[in-house]
Amino acid sequence: MPTATQLESLYRVSYQLTYLMLQPIHLVCVDPRTRNGYVLAGYAEDLEFEILPNGEGF
Repeated sequence: MPTATQLESLYRVSYQLTYLMLQPIHLVCVDPRTRNGYVLAGYAEDLEFEILPNGEGF
């Protein structure tokens, strides 16, 4: 289960991808071992985002 801070970051990333960049999101998941969230996006699935439990991402 993602943390509240991760959800805020996920919302921000999702908004930017879909409404500003017009890119599709293919996958959103949370690794149960590390509790990091992952987003796979883009028409060629070439945009990858990792969101840490504290909400920071890269």
